[in-house]
Amino acid sequence: MTSAVEREQRWERNLKVLPFVLLTLATAICVATFPEVGPQSRGARVIFGILVAATAVWTWRWMYVYGRPHPVGYIGRTALTAVLTAMHPLFCIFGWIGFLDAFDSFRGRWRWVAMAATAAIMAMGQTGGPPPYDNPWQSLLLPLLFVLNFGLASLMGRYSEHLDAVSRERAATIGRLEEALAENARLQEELLAQSRSAGVRDERERLAREIHDTIAQSLAGVVAQLQAAEGSADAQDVRRRVARATEMARTALVEARRSVQDLSPAELAEAGLADALAALVAAWRDDHGAEASFVVVGDAVALHSEVEATLLRIAQEALANVAKHACAQRVGVTLTFDAAEVILDVRDDGSGFDPTAPVRGSSFGLGVMRDRARRLTGSFTVESAPGDGTAVSARIPALPRGPA
Repeated sequence: MTSAVEREQRWERNLKVLPFVLLTLATAICVATFPEVGPQSRGARVIFGILVAATAVWTWRWMYVYGRPHPVGYIGRTALTAVLTAMHPLFCIFGWIGFLDAFDSFRGRWRWVAMAATAAIMAMGQTGGPPPYDNPWQSLLLPLLFVLNFGLASLMGRYSEHLDAVSRERAATIGRLEEALAENARLQEELLAQSRSAGVRDERERLAREIHDTIAQSLAGVVAQLQAAEGSADAQDVRRRVARATEMARTALVEARRSVQDLSPAELAEAGLADALAALVAAWRDDHGAEASFVVVGDAVALHSEVEATLLRIAQEALANVAKHACAQRVGVTLTFDAAEVILDVRDDGSGFDPTAPVRGSSFGLGVMRDRARRLTGSFTVESAPGDGTAVSARIPALPRGPA
């Protein structure tokens, strides 16, 4: 298919050729009618031919050498056309070309002056030549034909101006749309780059949380069990602690694989949240010898896997903090199911601490628990005082099992 640019170029070529086509046609008609109309003497006809050749050269110079319509070119061609039409009325056939490029040759009111000059030439040719006339009807027709030619040309000129304005507006709109598309493409590239960067950052944070909450805790448990076994004189106790250390090491390996694959915690693979927390509390009690209890309040329901994983990780971290810092004798874990949210509370009677004190660089656990809760638009609070134990509470929307 022909493109818009190719069609425009073809129209420009045709418009450059059109004056010469009309000049040839007008000259041929004039020559054919010499016996009845136009110059009768041989000398007048030679002058007519010279003027036709001059018109052709003048038109060629301004159309092809200069390259575009120009006021000087228009005035010279119109003057030659007026003289030739006065010599032979039918030469006004060529004069019509003045209507075509008046708007391209002039600006402002001079356009209408050029249109009026061309309309006068056309009226003169249509009435049979310049005045004075022997027939009164010719004198009457001359102004009427001038008005008619000028009116029709003005109407077409106005319409051409309207089309030009619409074309410029469309071109400007297309330009703005192209700029908007380019800007949108640039913004999309920036968003993609930011999304990739955020994805990398989120994945790093996720792996950090997973390693801290699972693998690091399991390995710390392995070290604790092995150290306890090393200092024990009871062979049965040594075997029990080594077996427990082996189990923890295997759990750490499983969690490492699951962290890489972004799967749910191993404890939730075949059990619900309440059962997984009960098993976690029981294992922690066996490992540390402290009194630990677990209570479920409300009807346990299946929650979204991300919610269950988050609560389980918070409970693991809270119990790890109790074992590491609190020196507690009693620990209580409560899981409360509400209509709108699920609440996890972990309390101990340990040494406690001052929550308003500056956070040590190694205190990573509380921040991890808080980030986990906020990640699901939940909340995390800590209540503690030196010598009065610690209570942490995580409240998370009770999203049902299925897509969040």
